[in-house]
Amino acid sequence: MGIPYFPGCTLHVKAKGLDDSTRATLAALGLELTELPEWTCCGTAFPLAQDNYMGMVASARILAKAAKEGDGRLVTVCSFCYNVLKRVNFALKNNDEARTKLNAYLEENYNGELRVLHPLELLRDDLGFDSLKTRVDRKLKGMKVACYYGCMLSRPAKEMEFGEPENPALMEEFVKAVGAEPVDFPYKTKCCGSYQVLNNYDLVAGRVKDILKAARVRDSEVIITSCPLCQFNLDWLQDRFADEDKSFSKIPVLYFTQLLGIALEISVAKLGLDNHYVDPKPLLQAG
Repeated sequence: MGIPYFPGCTLHVKAKGLDDSTRATLAALGLELTELPEWTCCGTAFPLAQDNYMGMVASARILAKAAKEGDGRLVTVCSFCYNVLKRVNFALKNNDEARTKLNAYLEENYNGELRVLHPLELLRDDLGFDSLKTRVDRKLKGMKVACYYGCMLSRPAKEMEFGEPENPALMEEFVKAVGAEPVDFPYKTKCCGSYQVLNNYDLVAGRVKDILKAARVRDSEVIITSCPLCQFNLDWLQDRFADEDKSFSKIPVLYFTQLLGIALEISVAKLGLDNHYVDPKPLLQAG
């Protein structure tokens, strides 16, 4: 049996490339994932009110079901899912009132014993980056990569435990392991504007321009991320920017698992590389 895996809603529709590339690359490395049966949405965002336990119910139900799979781990790759599941798990483990009320409501007896893991952590701790270096078939030597974490992976630091909240380094370690070169990217945890793109285009466009400019200034050839909404905002807006400014230079925005798939020489179809607004394939051919 594989490691319990929660894909989340977005990965079954708009961000299918993240789901497909995650499953394909981890399987190629011997890390088989098994999708949780009958899962539901995680709730998307951790509730801001500390006593809003109803806002934690969806994630608590997922965690309790995952615990019954017996592996002791739950893997999820979407930054939003990872953030909310890990924070609810933290609350269930450390907040007596939250644990009591959620278990009573769900008729469960779950105490936060699962380890909620991101695939980057799985690659580092179960496979090992040194081992990954020996497994990649296509060395991406010389490819300059901007690692974009966004605002969800590393904050709040106490609950996420994903490294330094303003300057995490796990994605850069991954990039080195697949043979590419991570650039010094100071905007790597700057928020892209998230779902504000639905009602405040100017706000999001301004943030995205800053992020793209910071990547280009450092001669980045590609940006990688783990967040479906970050990938969407950074990717689709570039067509508009190019229409508004003929000097604008586009840059592909990939999921980190797609970059891993390229290094493992997994087919484009399995990685979802045909579904990007900024086509990454010319870059790969040039490499």
